[in-house]
Amino acid sequence: MAAKYKLDDLLYLMQRLRDPASGCPWDLAQSYASIVPSTLEEAYEVTDTIERGDLTHLEEELGDLLFQVVFYARLGEEDGLFSFNSIVNSLTSKLLRRHPHVFASGNLYSESGENATVSVMASDGVKKQWESIKSQERADKGKHGQLADVPLNFPSVTRAQKLQKRASQVGFDFGSIKLAMEKVHEELAEVEAEIALLENTDCSIALGQELGDLIFSVINVCRLASFDAETLLRSTNKKFEKRFSAMEQVIEGEGQALKNTSLQDMEAVWQQVKQLD
Repeated sequence: MAAKYKLDDLLYLMQRLRDPASGCPWDLAQSYASIVPSTLEEAYEVTDTIERGDLTHLEEELGDLLFQVVFYARLGEEDGLFSFNSIVNSLTSKLLRRHPHVFASGNLYSESGENATVSVMASDGVKKQWESIKSQERADKGKHGQLADVPLNFPSVTRAQKLQKRASQVGFDFGSIKLAMEKVHEELAEVEAEIALLENTDCSIALGQELGDLIFSVINVCRLASFDAETLLRSTNKKFEKRFSAMEQVIEGEGQALKNTSLQDMEAVWQQVKQLD
């Protein structure tokens, strides 16, 4: 029967991989910065597995993502900065602090019935409390700006939505989806005005700026409609890919090369495959 490894075994394995005398040359050559691309890749693979409904392989992908944390923890321990246990301690402490409606006494192992002050909160109330606590944590770290600490390396769509959400917390927001949509129309008009000024097919810096404003405004509408814009765009990408591949198969099945097919003919097939969704 195969061994049932536990977390301590994984931490020991990581220690062995980074052993200067007998470890793996590749793992020994890595740094915090060098494994960032792998961390991002593993996070996206977890997301992709969930969105495809491939829960059979989710365990494996989560393991790959966990290994990234273990790797950083080992580097931190070698540098005398932190360890896996200190990461767990910091995380647990933070979650206790951010859930006073569950752990009113701040004691992890206290039963909710033991805390007379534990309140039953609606989901919206919990979210507001969570953001208030996070805001105080940023202030305690000396990060006083409302938009402070929004990672620069977020995907641009995700970061835009995060910035908008932060601004909304202090009342800088549209009052409704309708008003946000009016801003989209305004930005679209500005894009169209810049296009009207173009000569031939030359593009301008101003057009690029207006297009960025338009995208930002559309993200605002998504957020106010309670959608995650990044998730919506990933879904649309997949839909486009599926339809395009289906169109390609139909055309090639008729003995034609896609590049030799007219746009009119491709559009006709495109409309056919859309009906199959």
